[in-house]
Amino acid sequence: MTWLEGQIALVTGGTGGIGSAIVRRYVREGAQVCVMARDAEGLAALKAELGDRIITVTGDVTRYQDNQRAVDETLATFGRLDVFVGNAAVFDYFTRLDRIPAAELEQRFKSLFAVNVQGYLMGARCTMEALKKSRGSMIFTLSNSAFYAGGGGVLYVTSKHAVVGLVRQLAFELAPDVRVNGVAPGATNTAMKSLEGLNARAVPLNEIPGFGDKAAQSVPLQRIAEPEDHTGHYVLLASRQNAGLTTAHIIHSDGGWEIRKPG
Repeated sequence: MTWLEGQIALVTGGTGGIGSAIVRRYVREGAQVCVMARDAEGLAALKAELGDRIITVTGDVTRYQDNQRAVDETLATFGRLDVFVGNAAVFDYFTRLDRIPAAELEQRFKSLFAVNVQGYLMGARCTMEALKKSRGSMIFTLSNSAFYAGGGGVLYVTSKHAVVGLVRQLAFELAPDVRVNGVAPGATNTAMKSLEGLNARAVPLNEIPGFGDKAAQSVPLQRIAEPEDHTGHYVLLASRQNAGLTTAHIIHSDGGWEIRKPG
């Protein structure tokens, strides 16, 4: 028996990398999914692949109206909502504070936090009533950068630390009706995009020369993750049968970063 049979999920940032891997895994586990993203072409391709198991909504996670539209379309199509996965995020290409011109700092901060933090808050606010009715759950994508320095620049690392507080506070506020958890992936073979205009040297993560080898060598398990490697955690946390008493918890999926050896 599949773990998510009969459940309805809403996944943001679902057209590439970890997001689309979550969508595909949820469908295999028996769920029906609303996928929200800005990439209309990616959404169309995913719809062609997965058919009636999903619906798609083109939207911006930073906008309340788009988040609400995704919820409304999910309820209109499937009649309920059981799981919200906040996954959309942008990177900062390891940009240090002293490399961000002072005159640009306020706008760069607002732009990155609008996606990485505000987007999660908007999604939570729009889904919470439906999730209370179904006694469902929220799952947020964090990063090993939510716990350790060096996995990004100052804006990205700070934003991911903020999401730790978001998970814990929402778990507190929404109990006992809604469980709130997170998954913190480590380095992953995905083309995660950086904030536009922040760093002229920015390229997709998996196009950085030597990125895969360096990432693998930095953790005890000695390999870089593929997006699919993380999806089991999202299934577990969404499952009422297998994680029904789990809330305010963040699963690390980073190859053992905490116990890495220096040098």
